[in-house]
Amino acid sequence: MKCLVLGGNGFIGSHLVDRLLAEDHQVRVFDRQEERYRSPLNTVDYRYGDFGNHGLLSDALNNIEVVFHLVNTTVPKTSNDDPAFDLSSNAIETIFLLEQCVKQKVHKIIFISSGGTVYGMPDILPIKEDSSTNPLCSYGITKLTIEKYMSLFNYLYGLDYTIVRPSNPYGSRQNPFGIQGAISVFLAKVVRNELIEIWGDGEIVRDYIFIDDLADGVYKAAFTNTTSRIFNLGSGEGISLNSMLAAIRNTTKREVKHKYTLKRMFDVPAIYLDITRAKEELGWIPTTTLETGINKTLSFISQLSRKMDIPHD
Repeated sequence: MKCLVLGGNGFIGSHLVDRLLAEDHQVRVFDRQEERYRSPLNTVDYRYGDFGNHGLLSDALNNIEVVFHLVNTTVPKTSNDDPAFDLSSNAIETIFLLEQCVKQKVHKIIFISSGGTVYGMPDILPIKEDSSTNPLCSYGITKLTIEKYMSLFNYLYGLDYTIVRPSNPYGSRQNPFGIQGAISVFLAKVVRNELIEIWGDGEIVRDYIFIDDLADGVYKAAFTNTTSRIFNLGSGEGISLNSMLAAIRNTTKREVKHKYTLKRMFDVPAIYLDITRAKEELGWIPTTTLETGINKTLSFISQLSRKMDIPHD
C-alpha cells in the first residue's frame, strides 16, 4: 500500500519506515529534516516541511492510502510551559490533516498517542484502554483531544482510524543526549561516566518497550482487521527507576553514578499498561527482554560516541 509517515525521520518513525519497507509497502515520509543518525533511504519518497505548512502537507497526501501520524511539537516536560502553543501546533494542525484525509480519500490514519500521559493518575494497575483519562500535563490533554477528533471524523465522514498508546520506547536512533527516553539517556551518561540525575526518590514506576517491538505493534495495529480502535503497546510490566539503574549496572557491568533531585509535579508515581487487547486482537506480543534491549541500545550509543569523538569508557 502507499503509506505516508508523518514524522518518519524521527526515532519511532524511522523504525516504522523500516518495517513498512520490509513488508513491501510504498513509503513516503513528511518531516522537517533528514534523519539524525543515518542517510536518506533510496526507496523512500521524502518530503520536507513543517507540519503547519498546509500546502506541502496536502501535496504529501496525494495518492496516499494509509497515514501514520507521529508528529508532535512538544514533550511532556515542556508542554505545560506554553499550553496554547502545544494545542495550536498539534491539535489544530491535526484537524487540518484530518480534513485533508477526508478530501483526498485516505483509507486509514493511525495516530501515535501516549500510553502514559493521557491516563494521568491511574485508578488501577495495569491500565486498560478503557480506563479513565485525566491527564496531568498539556501534552496528554492534546493527545487525548486529537484522539477525540479522530473519533469525530470517523462519525461524520467515515474516516477509518486506529490509535496506538505506547509506553516509553527506547532503542537505537533515539537521541541519547536529549531530555526524553530514560534508558537511552541513562546509558549515554554511563558511557561517558557522567552523573545520572533521578527526579524524586527513584521509586517512580514506568513501562518500557523496545523500539522493534513497538514498530511491530504499530504495523499490526494498522493492518489487522479488528473492532477496537485503541491499543496499548508496552511491555505489560512496571519497573522503577532504581530497578532500571540496577538492570543497567548488571547488564553493562559498569559503574552507574547517580543522585536524586526534587520530584516533578506531573510525574505519576506508577503507571504501566495492560496489553491484553493487543495480544488477543493483533496477535502481538513484545519479544525483546530488558537485558537484550539495554545491550542493543548500549551498542548504538557506544558507536555513536565514537563517531562524534565523545569521551567514553
